[in-house]
Amino acid sequence: MSRDRAIAHAERYFDEGGFFADLARRVAIPSESQNPDRAADLARYLSGEMQPSLERLGFRCRVIENPVANPSARRGPFLLAERIEGPSLVTVLSYGHGDVVRGQEKSWQAGLDPWQLRRDGDRLYGRGTADNKGQHSINLGAVAAVIATRECLGFNLKILMETGEEVGSPGLKAFCLKYKDELKADVFIASDGPRLQPGQPTIFLGSRGAFNMDLVVDLRAGGHHSGNWGGLLANPGIILAHALATITGPRGEIRVAEWRPNSLTPSVREALCGLEVDGGAEGPKVDPGWGEPELTPAERVFGWSSFEILAFTTGNPDHPVNAIPPRASCHCQLRYVVGVDPADIVPALQRHLEAAGFPMVKVTAARDGFFPATRLDPQHPWVVWAKRSLEKTSRKQTAILPNLGGSLPNDIFSDDLGLPTVWIPHSYASCSQHAPNEHMLAPVARDALRLMAGLMWDLGEAGAVPRA
Repeated sequence: MSRDRAIAHAERYFDEGGFFADLARRVAIPSESQNPDRAADLARYLSGEMQPSLERLGFRCRVIENPVANPSARRGPFLLAERIEGPSLVTVLSYGHGDVVRGQEKSWQAGLDPWQLRRDGDRLYGRGTADNKGQHSINLGAVAAVIATRECLGFNLKILMETGEEVGSPGLKAFCLKYKDELKADVFIASDGPRLQPGQPTIFLGSRGAFNMDLVVDLRAGGHHSGNWGGLLANPGIILAHALATITGPRGEIRVAEWRPNSLTPSVREALCGLEVDGGAEGPKVDPGWGEPELTPAERVFGWSSFEILAFTTGNPDHPVNAIPPRASCHCQLRYVVGVDPADIVPALQRHLEAAGFPMVKVTAARDGFFPATRLDPQHPWVVWAKRSLEKTSRKQTAILPNLGGSLPNDIFSDDLGLPTVWIPHSYASCSQHAPNEHMLAPVARDALRLMAGLMWDLGEAGAVPRA
């Protein structure tokens, strides 16, 4: 069968070193969007690497300047590529990001370099292997396998690549609104994030929202001697600790009523039923006594909200002195799903704290990234179709996650462009993403090439895909 030949072509691409060679070139470009000195490398990743790679596959490409008006913003360019084979064919929009977090060169284990791809056993080490260079390289490898086998795709494919995802995707929304007509499609299919388990094909349909905030207790101008004033002056660290203890229960269950979503629907629970969260052999294990007590681990991370204290400061932690500090602050984050109103996150917490007797705790939204929550119904026709395609190739059950536990700019594709969004991740939870020693698992990469080659083939089968 031709589908089997396309899959075999993708397997050879991995086994004979083609995938390693392509990924090695991409990893070698230090496209750190968090580093203002790397602006030229962001542009080089698109114009010097991805554009010629796509043009060899018959795509028409343009590298377009970021529309963000603020000249001080870290704003990398965009690549818009398309291969249009016929006006009546299904059209797919895909996405990837060519930027990475800082390399952290000095913190990698001996013998590893973030800008040099290296295989050690089942691991492919290098910055961007998991997030996101390795993932979009897999999808392009699958596209090449189908073109080589069928001599066409059999569908229209548009690819949007940005270079600012790791700094909050500045300009992505404005870009998509400006080029909305050129980005029209029937479905959005892309890859990012981890699988539920390393060996289990996974689809997620959106992402949890991320909302960061600062809680501050500021009582006076300076510190005062703890011997002379202890027991007389209120301690902001103690006040803030008790205030934080009202936000969740002792096992982390959320007590702010407005943060408890109403969207854990029967279809969502059915999709999550029986799924096990597994970060791999070296990943952390789920704490069974943590989180909402009546929910399964999968429901807690994919169907519910979670509140985290990311940093807590009072006094001078590095050099404590015998003085009552004047101020205490903490940086917190709410990961939330569809069903929580993002405009009410801060007001709801402020109301909650005042009702609990802590009006002196002031809550403000942090300046760093904010991503809205999004979710596609697990029973959507495109979800059913994609699941069937992956299972035809893998002969394994595909995990369907209503949304990723983390956050990404899916709202731009689902809300602004109005597309059903299907994400097929090729990483795993213990990939050291954003940390030293980032890696992709070679067996997962090879398996993902097979799955995506089958899926790309199925997209080109006339009459076999959902249509609006």
